[in-house]
Amino acid sequence: MKKTIALLTGGTTGEWVVSVKSAATIAQNIDSTKYDVYKIMLTESGWFYEPADSLKIDIDKNDFSLTLNGRKIKFDGVFIAIHGSPGEDGKLQGYFDMIGIPYTTCSALTSAITMNKGYTKAIVNGIKDLHVAKSIQIFKNISFDIDDIKNNLKLPYFVKPNSGGSSIGMSKVKHADDLQAALDKAFNEDNQILIEEFVEGREFSVGVFKSKDEIVVLPATEVIPANEFFDFEAKYTPGATEEITPGRMTDEEKNRVGEIVTGVYQKLNCNGVVRIDYFLEKETGNFYFIEINTIPGQTATSFIPQQVAAMGMELKEFYTQVIEETI
Repeated sequence: MKKTIALLTGGTTGEWVVSVKSAATIAQNIDSTKYDVYKIMLTESGWFYEPADSLKIDIDKNDFSLTLNGRKIKFDGVFIAIHGSPGEDGKLQGYFDMIGIPYTTCSALTSAITMNKGYTKAIVNGIKDLHVAKSIQIFKNISFDIDDIKNNLKLPYFVKPNSGGSSIGMSKVKHADDLQAALDKAFNEDNQILIEEFVEGREFSVGVFKSKDEIVVLPATEVIPANEFFDFEAKYTPGATEEITPGRMTDEEKNRVGEIVTGVYQKLNCNGVVRIDYFLEKETGNFYFIEINTIPGQTATSFIPQQVAAMGMELKEFYTQVIEETI
């Protein structure tokens, strides 16, 4: 018997555009012989299902159900494809926990923690062979001394919103005089900011998921942006970044990276598919953790579909494995 799945998309941040594109890829590739899928849009004005031949139909938030042509539809599980809030920060996960509906992502606790880059780095620090760049975390409502930042961190550094995604509000600072402008830009997106020392190295992004209780590491993608760094434009503009999948790593590097990211997945108690970004430092080859994305993009230009293809797997089979493991 087919399971009834809600594919939840949209969101309340600037990342909703990416979420809609991700949901389109997922909807096209979910196995229709196993699942009946209803795409549910979440916006600031409401949650609704929009059939092709009808007006928007509101979701009953009391039990996350849908009444269609007089028939009440309840869902066996939810495939969450919302990047940013409230899909990636634990809010929706807490709601679904309360009403007893399983979902494809990490738990509410893990989602909330991993949305905070500073807290995440503190947790993963200590995993064998994992390094983190020196950083300072500051808060909008707590006074800080900009000179202390300049004295304690070596230029250049990255300034990024602590809880944002898609590199929105992020800057690379090469000159100390440019720091204040970078802080202002980041504070427009978040009330916490992370300032990190720059690590010179090759950048990679790797998908990790669980299937049949086994952690699977996908082939990593090497990222060579044409811009100064891998910003929003580079991420979502076709051709703006050179992407090599599988990325160029030695066998030793592949094995070491696989062990490290498996350790990250376990230590953060992840579920579903996540994407871990990292540098291999130029001089040493050391693994430097950048961040983890617990609802990675699934658009036509996203890394996860590229990596699934590089593994020799169809997206239909991949999404089936994700659903079966989590729902």
